[in-house]
Parts: sequence; C-alpha cells; structure tokens
Amino acid sequence: MTTGSHGGGSPRQLRPTDVKRLNRQWRRRTQGRLALLLDSVSQPFNVGSIVRTAAAFGAECLWLCGNTPDLDLPSVGKTALGTERFLESFREPAPAAAAKAAAEAGFRVVAIELASGAVPLAQAPLDGDICLAIGNEDHGCSPALLAAAGAVAYIPQTGRVGSLNVAVAAAIAMAEVRRREWHS
Repeated sequence: MTTGSHGGGSPRQLRPTDVKRLNRQWRRRTQGRLALLLDSVSQPFNVGSIVRTAAAFGAECLWLCGNTPDLDLPSVGKTALGTERFLESFREPAPAAAAKAAAEAGFRVVAIELASGAVPLAQAPLDGDICLAIGNEDHGCSPALLAAAGAVAYIPQTGRVGSLNVAVAAAIAMAEVRRREWHS
C-alpha cells in the first residue's frame, strides 16, 4: 500500500498492520530529534494531551518546569493513556535552567508564544533537533524562558479568538516541526 493511495476504490480505515507499516515509513523519514519543555502547564488534562501527542510525533524527552504536574499523576495518565512510557522526563523547577539543559543536549529551544519579536511558526527555525517550549495556559512562557530560548514563534490566528488551548498549540507546533522535516 502506498501512502495516500487507496487503490481506486473508496477510502477505508487502515487495519492495525497497515497502520504499523505506514508509521514505519514515516519513522524512516524522520531524522531530527524532538523534545518539549513545559513551563508551568498546570492543568493535568493539558499535560496528558501534550504527552500523548509528543509520543505520537516521536519526541524523546520532556522537561517539566514550575508547577507542571508530574507524569505519574492519575489525572495526567487519564489523558496520556500510558504514552508517558515513551518519553524520558526531567523535573527542573526553573524553565531557563531547563532551556539551558536542552541546549546542552543539542536541541535548539524554540518558545511558542505570542510575544514581541516572535516570528510566525511557518518562518521559525525548526530544522535539526528542536525543543519546543510551551508556557502556562493563562500566562504563557515566563520572561526568563523567553530570554533563554534560541527563537520565539507564534501560531498565526485569523479568527476572533486570541489564543489556542495549550495542548492544541503544542500539537500544531510539533506537527509543523515534523512536516518541515518530511517535506525538505
């Protein structure tokens, strides 16, 4: 079965074996490392959603900063559905220290934030090994994290709503990192 082909017939849901084959094809095309840094993402549902999406996009690690709940919290696990086992996690209270640790591990830290000097996500430097820094649901990334990040990007929004749910924003950013890599 080729990607995007349905053999001339009506599309059908893939069987589990077909899904595994398709995912293997995409993994072979994936070279860059992906990590996340959560700066006081305080709602367990959001953390679990981010963890599940990170595992789906092949992220390798996650820094938990500020008051981000631990991954073993039952309400995080309810949404993560066991996917936390695919990520290595680090507890670092200070987001700027976590950004430094990510940079020392070879990641370019890109904060996702509506901030002055930020570039649209489509123009952000997302090549190579990337650590996406995601901020608190209400206050965004801390000033210390923004100062420590190698770049800051925002997700353009044309509707009348001024912001996205943090887990949705993280998912969009992760998808863009992988999309760029797969289409370069």
